[in-house]
Amino acid sequence: MIAWLEGVLLSVKPPVIVLNVAGVGYQLEAPMPTIYALPKVGEPLSLHVHMVVREDAQLLYGFLELQNRDVFRELLKISGVGPKVALAILSTFSSKDFFDCIASEDVTQLIAVPGIGKKTAERLMVEMKNRFEDQMSSIDVQDFSTERSAKRDAIDALQALGYKQADVVRALKGIDANDMSSEQMIKAGLQVLSGRVL
Repeated sequence: MIAWLEGVLLSVKPPVIVLNVAGVGYQLEAPMPTIYALPKVGEPLSLHVHMVVREDAQLLYGFLELQNRDVFRELLKISGVGPKVALAILSTFSSKDFFDCIASEDVTQLIAVPGIGKKTAERLMVEMKNRFEDQMSSIDVQDFSTERSAKRDAIDALQALGYKQADVVRALKGIDANDMSSEQMIKAGLQVLSGRVL
């Protein structure tokens, strides 16, 4: 199983990349963010790779970021999602935007992706939210990393009360907390968390 390749970029015809690795040309498909970020033809390139083996073909998919490959692999586990649809999702969303979409249960955005109907979108929401709760939490928490410690204190306090980190972060995102103390944020967060299911 091929998991990583390093070589020289030989050609690009979106979504197909050809990578020269020690004189062997490997053809890979890649999502558009990877295509946009590629170096010039003739320059070194390394890619995280997912390999699909079928009766009639061996297919390679390349990603600049390991997280994108991991998301791609998880998408393939969902009924109704094949490599083409998974690439379409990763071409439409960055990892953060995709996690935000899943966390907010925005079915409308997913339906806009070619190849995804309402039933598949709803299945994606449920299964991906369970699989990537930690990633969604860590990305959301990074959004607060430059803000004053009061918000961090509020997050910690609400977690201590038994709420999940991802739910707490989403609740506080909807609050205008610029001039609030941590106590005020905790109170406002509790009102949001008790008033709706996140």
